[in-house]
Amino acid sequence: MSIPAHPYAELFPMLSVSDGASLREDLASSGQRERIILLDGMVLDGRNRQQQLEALGLVDGEVPPEGSDLWLTRYRRFLPAQDGDPLAFVLSLNLHRRHLDDSQRAMVAARIANLGNGQKKSSANLQSTTQPDAADRLHVSTRSVASAREVIEHGAPELIARVDAGEVAVSAAADVAKLPVDEQLRILRESHPREFRAAAKEHRGVVQAEKKERRAEREAELGARQAALPDKRFGVVLADPEWKFVPYSAESGMDRAADNHYPTSTLDVIKSRPVADIAADDCALLLWATVPMLPQALEVMAAWGFAYKSHAVWMKDQIGTGYWFRNQHELLLLGTRGVVPAPAMGDQFRSALAYPLGEHSAKPPFAHEIAEAYWPSLAKIELNARARRPGWDAWGFEAPEAVHAESEAIAMSFEAATPILQAKYATTSGEELSRIIGRPIGTIRTWAHRLELTSAARLAARGAAMVEGFNKEKAVCNRSP
Repeated sequence: MSIPAHPYAELFPMLSVSDGASLREDLASSGQRERIILLDGMVLDGRNRQQQLEALGLVDGEVPPEGSDLWLTRYRRFLPAQDGDPLAFVLSLNLHRRHLDDSQRAMVAARIANLGNGQKKSSANLQSTTQPDAADRLHVSTRSVASAREVIEHGAPELIARVDAGEVAVSAAADVAKLPVDEQLRILRESHPREFRAAAKEHRGVVQAEKKERRAEREAELGARQAALPDKRFGVVLADPEWKFVPYSAESGMDRAADNHYPTSTLDVIKSRPVADIAADDCALLLWATVPMLPQALEVMAAWGFAYKSHAVWMKDQIGTGYWFRNQHELLLLGTRGVVPAPAMGDQFRSALAYPLGEHSAKPPFAHEIAEAYWPSLAKIELNARARRPGWDAWGFEAPEAVHAESEAIAMSFEAATPILQAKYATTSGEELSRIIGRPIGTIRTWAHRLELTSAARLAARGAAMVEGFNKEKAVCNRSP
């Protein structure tokens, strides 16, 4: 058995087979010029010499006894008082002997940082260091060290060896290391190192497309199961409760209170509504909440049987009132019960959306658009609805009994809607297209995707509207005393 290597020696890879053979020939013809250095019974420097001397039968792989001739010809001890810091010693020798590129040095730096984090188990007394410190010692960037760590922790041994040998850039290897091991090996076999990053990106794109397809299948399957329930259940519930907000002063605060515009209900009444009875086992809740009523909205969400997940912000084009800040936004909370498919990566809406303010308590259409885009197959109901929307059930003080017959009559097929979408999709709002075509916005988005249309122009228009809103706000603030 060979003398074990010290962890500091293992920071650097062994020589390749061909380079090892050249060293063996040199040792056989010219003899050993540099002794193997031991520290704590391990090889601190000279692992390659030790290996080739064993192959030549000149050493037996055992630490020789004290006083033997081998101590004079083949070995010596590392003495900290004489030789200094063992890590600095190893780095100095190897960095001078080997012409390592940036990627190879980054791998060494990552291994040093791993030792300091206790990831290398050894009886040796190892120095503790950080990635920035290790990067500084090896003269590489911390970003390269982070990439090297990704390769070391997740890369296949063959990938690690290619980086250590200087054949693959560490940044490209880090992209490959994020893939399953079998895919890493396929890329190593079939791609040139310069193509590794593109190959990894292509694989992730394929996987992402497959995930989107599976997600759409799960969502459609869930919608079909819910539609088959004997009593109607809904996979999406959109609610805008009639919050009763009590102002600090009844005299000065009631002039703009909700009670002056529509009937309101207490928190207990809203919480007691049997929303759980109409919600499917797997259901998403979109719940509107004003800023001061956020704690109560979270109570309602929990009382209805949903767990809070995230929220979006409606940025208004006008400034309202407020005690601490003058409010210019409302919150759309998202909660779930059971297992509800999240949107595919890249298909998520932005978390802040700018829409102009309408009549009192009226909400912008993006809550419906989110529900229709994320869950086109699930049955949907809107609580406290002001109007019926195609594809939605509705309940509320102002909701009409049914969708207007005209809305039902104009529902178009994909073929009939195609020329309209091609002409108007980039410049027309989703709500307006839904009205024209007579289909839910989720269907509009799906058809637009099939036609390879984008909403870049619409997004740009919304951005311009946001800027205009902020400019209006700035002008109002400048006029304020």
